[in-house]
Amino acid sequence: MVDNKVDCHILNHMVEYNTEQLDSVFHALADSTRRGMLAQLSEGPQTVSKLAEPYAMSLAAASKHVKKLEQANLVRREIKGRTHMCHLDAAVMEKANAWMRRYEHFWANRLDALEDALNAPD
Repeated sequence: MVDNKVDCHILNHMVEYNTEQLDSVFHALADSTRRGMLAQLSEGPQTVSKLAEPYAMSLAAASKHVKKLEQANLVRREIKGRTHMCHLDAAVMEKANAWMRRYEHFWANRLDALEDALNAPD
């Protein structure tokens, strides 16, 4: 039997956090190359070719990674002629961070219990 009150509560949380946007952000962050590119962009705007330099990949492959970051609204691209300049837009990460903070109390309680167990007399 399904409890509709519980389901509505869960659904409200899902709507509140815009799951489609969160899914896109977490999908983009799931790849180590894209996380590395974001780290590079935290230093300032960079071209796609500059973002590709640390990786053994083609410019086309780097552009695909940038496209995923754009789709997640983590990066915006400015095109001037043949140069594609990428800019970090970290505001959307705050929404993902807010979602993760919901579980902070769980981990804090677990760590407190571990500390108590480790400090307990034998």
